Amino acid sequence: MAETPSQWKARSRRLTNWVAGLAILLALWWIGGYLLYINPDTTNFADFGPGPTFSAFPELWSDGTIPDAIKSSGLRLGIALSIAIVVGIPLGILLGRVKVFRELSNSPFQLLRMVSPLSWEPIAVIVFISWDGAIIFLLAIASVWPVAFSTAAGLAKVDPAWFKVAKNLGANRWHTLTQIILPAISFDILTGIRAAVGVAWIVLVPAEFLGVTSGLGYSIADARETLSYDHLTAMVLVIGIIGYILDSSCALAIKKFSYHRGHDSEY
Repeated sequence: MAETPSQWKARSRRLTNWVAGLAILLALWWIGGYLLYINPDTTNFADFGPGPTFSAFPELWSDGTIPDAIKSSGLRLGIALSIAIVVGIPLGILLGRVKVFRELSNSPFQLLRMVSPLSWEPIAVIVFISWDGAIIFLLAIASVWPVAFSTAAGLAKVDPAWFKVAKNLGANRWHTLTQIILPAISFDILTGIRAAVGVAWIVLVPAEFLGVTSGLGYSIADARETLSYDHLTAMVLVIGIIGYILDSSCALAIKKFSYHRGHDSEY
């Protein structure tokens, strides 16, 4: 279906503003780098500027630093999010459908949710044999709550009459789950997953400051120890770009697969 002139103008405006926003950020970054360079007290930190940073990318890519870091961090993130989704969605459905379970679990779940994921680090290091296992646990414990509570909130908004109609029509629990509950709360589930991805991505880098020798967090720590400021800033930029891609992918999934896709916002 062809776009109308108003739709085309709106899309062009969004694209223009997107590019302009990045241009403003780049300009501020360049100004900051230049101020570091011209100040004798901070000139050693001039490699934080955009010029040295962008120049470092070919080296970091060719020697495998960026691909290997993305692979290691992506594997940990993927496993942790899979655990959070597999645990969080059923947990959220129980919270939304079973009143006794919701009342019993509300206080402990809220207490656990408010504990910083990195606070579990000493326990995770003791319990898990490998550093990878400890990091995956930290990411999973951080991301399970957005999925669970978003799922529960979505289920609370479903019209109870739907369940009565389904029961009268002879639907069993499996039919109710797959034909009513999941389609009705798809927007909330995907929104919770999007929030979980953001939380896990933020926790990932400091979690990888632990004893691992791979990943994006390790690459930043290594660049810091070797005073390779251009490499450090390049890895920070890689983290930002990948995080933006992940969040945008989740937003597209919400728009494409959600039952409420017609009411999605631009964010």
